[in-house]
Amino acid sequence: MRRRLIQSTLAVVLVVIAVFGVSLVIVETRTISNSAQERVDSEAVRLASIVDSRLLGTGSVDAEVLRGQVTGDRYAVIRLADQETIEVGTRPDGEVIRGTARGEEGESVLVEEPRSSVTREVGRTLLIIGLVALLAVIAAVLLAIRQANRLASPLTDLAETAERLGSGDPRPRHKRYGVPELDRVADVLDASAERIARMLTAERRLAADASHQLRTPLTALSMRLEEITLTDDPDTVKEEATIALSQVERLTDVVERLLTNSRDPRSGSAVTFELDEVIQQQIAEWRPAYRSAGRAIVSSGKRHLQAVGTPGAVAQVLAALIENSLMHGGGTVALRTRVTGNQAVVEVTDEGPGVPADLGARIFERTISGRNSTGIGLAVARDLAEADGGRLELLQANPPVFGLFLSRTPPSAKPSADQDPTVR
Repeated sequence: MRRRLIQSTLAVVLVVIAVFGVSLVIVETRTISNSAQERVDSEAVRLASIVDSRLLGTGSVDAEVLRGQVTGDRYAVIRLADQETIEVGTRPDGEVIRGTARGEEGESVLVEEPRSSVTREVGRTLLIIGLVALLAVIAAVLLAIRQANRLASPLTDLAETAERLGSGDPRPRHKRYGVPELDRVADVLDASAERIARMLTAERRLAADASHQLRTPLTALSMRLEEITLTDDPDTVKEEATIALSQVERLTDVVERLLTNSRDPRSGSAVTFELDEVIQQQIAEWRPAYRSAGRAIVSSGKRHLQAVGTPGAVAQVLAALIENSLMHGGGTVALRTRVTGNQAVVEVTDEGPGVPADLGARIFERTISGRNSTGIGLAVARDLAEADGGRLELLQANPPVFGLFLSRTPPSAKPSADQDPTVR
């Protein structure tokens, strides 16, 4: 590209120099020739006036008087009516420029000047024009190189940026070049880099959330399947298989919920459901794990509460809190339900050491953990709660009390045209 830009610029300059240079040479040559001819004619008129003045004064003219009037390499011939012809100077060889004049006393004056003087002056003019043209070519080449570098270097940078994007490095460069078209391309590449970075972040977040949220359901399902393989009682097999199928359905709901939340965290399909059913289902699912750890999990508080949300999402939030208590807490884990205002609250507490003071509200941030865990579970739980219009808070650090707040009023549906009293 640099070579093409330099060649095209140089070609344009050469064409301009050729067109205007040739025209200038022709005009200057004619101007110099006309100026030389006018000079010789003026010299002839001047000599004729001198001869007239001498004839009127003394009545005669000689070569000695006129020799001082003819300068340079000019040659003059004065023809008088009643005297001999007077020649002044040396007759030039080759082509000459002639100028003639007639005096009032009947004399004629012929002045000749060698054309070589015109040729020399034209040569000097051509030399000056040639030097100017050479300087113009040099300046054009330097300008073309500078312009080519100014245009080619940004294109190289933009190509490198595009290559980095293709290789998985989505960092925007935020570099501009002062050329509107190139800056527009840079803006588009930077915007694409930011979108790719967000997409990669969302994919990594989805993978981390999925691995964390699916780990416990898969472990519970594996335990149910092991129970089935270890028993020969058909009733037990049927019961365990039914539970396993329920866990598979919840597992499917977890996957769909994660996918939906990764696309739009606010796209929860909230419904009114029995909160006791979700709590008892989680207690039944986690009781074997707590029993294996020598701990207990119980529920208390107000019964038969109805809440608004997505049952699967609420189950995932409670599962994250229960798992957090199993991993980091101690003693008995209690799920207490209560009502505050228009909200149903599920509190999850245990008898462990609680949340470290240096974490506080940061416990819900991703990668924040007090016990070298992933730090994902509580962050995902908070996102799920907010997607359903609820909220998850740390109510007390020691002993730890987490509160899940859910609305008890279903979202009001927009009235249709048939139901709208303002529609006639």
